[in-house]
Formats: sequence, structure tokens, C-alpha cells
Amino acid sequence: MSRSLLAFILVLWLVPLQAAERDLAPQVTAAIDAAVMREMQQQQLVGVSIGVIQDGEIVYLAAYGLADRDAKVSTSIDTVMNWASNSKPVAAVAAMQLVERGQLNLDADVRQYVPEFPEKDAVITTRQLLCHQSGVPHYANGRIIPTQQAYACERPRLDPVLALDTFNQSPLIYRPGTKSEYSSYAYILLSAVIQRASRRPFTQYVCENIVQPLQMESFQLDLESTGQEHWAMGYTKNVLGQVVNAPESAHYWKHGAGGFKSNVRDFAKWAKALIRRDLMCRSTYDAMWTIQKTSQGTATAKGLGFTVEQGRELIVSHNGQQTETRTRLEIRPDAGSGIVVLCNCGFANSSALTAAIQAALR
Repeated sequence: MSRSLLAFILVLWLVPLQAAERDLAPQVTAAIDAAVMREMQQQQLVGVSIGVIQDGEIVYLAAYGLADRDAKVSTSIDTVMNWASNSKPVAAVAAMQLVERGQLNLDADVRQYVPEFPEKDAVITTRQLLCHQSGVPHYANGRIIPTQQAYACERPRLDPVLALDTFNQSPLIYRPGTKSEYSSYAYILLSAVIQRASRRPFTQYVCENIVQPLQMESFQLDLESTGQEHWAMGYTKNVLGQVVNAPESAHYWKHGAGGFKSNVRDFAKWAKALIRRDLMCRSTYDAMWTIQKTSQGTATAKGLGFTVEQGRELIVSHNGQQTETRTRLEIRPDAGSGIVVLCNCGFANSSALTAAIQAALR
């Protein structure tokens, strides 16, 4: 096959396969599509879906490439992909709602809510969980010691309190508050705190207070499933740099650390709600998006549940990464704008995708 014919076929494959809510000018959407196509070609991506918010409204949704390369199933705006760590902002909003309602004290010892979590050599607070200053290790930056026990139920880790058993005997990697180091395990503990403070199962609280108000119809916990409608296959790269199928893995046990998934329409609804500050008082969002300092007064890049840049404009973001997915949420709340990206390739550079879309919008 000639190189020119191969390039033509690749361009056809990358053309947006489904788009909706096109309130942008045709030349702008064409520029966005071209930018995404270039990134997909350069990064060897299989499937991507994007959402654009302007003036507090979703103005463009589009999907590119394949949800299942072997079955030749096209990606669409209905294709469901894992949010990975973009689940963390959901947990953060849930926690801050409870703070706003007087049900959760950010600066109390988390063991007041979850006494099953073993006592450590220092107090850990919910604020420290939220801003990654807890000292709880991440997956590979410390000794991870689980609790070994038998369970009577089939999926015990559907309960975030029992999901703590995956790491709860692990020693802290630093004294809480003294530095900032990213931790997904901290957000499993946060999920358990939310469950106890709200007196509802964590997923029920999220459903009643976030998912239902925003009508996020595809949003769900990432359970094991076969033949799920609109589900994307995931892709990774092998040691030779070849794009191959990623192993199927259910991430539900991560809860607010990385347990959720949806289509891009619902991911965009979530971004829109953040931009419009729909779920809480403005002052609560301001507190959540304030850069947190260590106990020594050193500023970090983290707010409560988000990465925060406070330059000429406020930029709030979060990335997500698992073996089979990469995601990014990037919003400019004061400007009423934002971009979301879902990709079914764990090797994708989602920040490059949002940067390319942002450049196309200028």
C-alpha cells in the first residue's frame, strides 16, 4: 500500500464519527477536529472523545477513532470510558458539600469518622487527604501492606471501608502536612470518610447529590462486566512500542480515587456544573480552589481535590490515568469555559490534546 493511500485511510478513520451540540462556528469546529486528528496521529491513539464548554454551556461534543479496534466499532459521544483519577474531583465535591452542610469537619482526625483505619504515628485530617498532604502512600512510593482477611460477601470492596484493607497497614511516607505527594489510597480513605459523615453508602451519596441533579445518565461505578453497551476497549503499548489491548480490570474498589466511568456527554456535564458552581455555594468553590500550603507555609499546586493555577486567570484541572485510559478536565471558571477529554489509551498525553483544542479555540 502506498504511503499516500495509507495516510488517506488514516485521515478517514480519524474524522469525527459523531458530533453534537455544535454551537461553535464551522471553521472553529473544523480547527478543533484537525487539532485532535494531528494529536491522534502523532500519539498513535485509538479512540478519543472531547467536550468543549463556553459561556457556561456545552458547545461541542465529538468522538474520533475506534472504541474497539478488533471489532471495528467506532467511538461515539455515547462511548463509555473510565475517568480514572478524574473521579477524585467528584469525591472532593461530595466532601465539600458535607462541609457546607456541617456534617464534616475538614480538620478533624479522619479516625473520628472511620475508626477502622489503624492509628498511625500522626493525626490525618480530611483536608490533608483532599490536598495530598496526608502521608498515605500512593501505589509504589512506599511500603504497601494490606490486611489479609476472609469476607462473607462476593464484592467486599464495594464498601470503601473494606477497600481500606488494600493498604491500611502501610506506614505513612511523611508526617501529614509537611509536604504534598499524590495519593490515590488517600482518596479511598476519603470515600470512607464521606460514607460515614453522610450516613449513606458512598456511591448512593454521590448518586443522590451529584449524578441525579446533573442528569448524568451514563455515569457509573466501574464494575466487572461483559458485553456492556457502548463500552470502550482499552489500549496500552508493549515493550516494543506496539499498541495492544490492555488487560480488562474493574476499578470499582478505588471509589472516589478512580472508580467511575461515563461517556463524554456526562463528563462535559460535570465540567459545566463545576464552571457554573451548580452544586454548592460560590464560597465553597472558592475554598476548594484555593492553593493549599504545607504546615511550613510552602504553597503547593493543589487545592482541595484539584490542581490549581492562579495567574492572570484561574485554571482548575485534573488528569486521570489507568492502564487502559487517559482523561483530562481543564476549566477556567471565571471565563465560563472548559475542555474535557476521554481517551481509551493509557499512553495518551491528554494534556497535549487539551492544549491543542485550546489553541484551536483562539
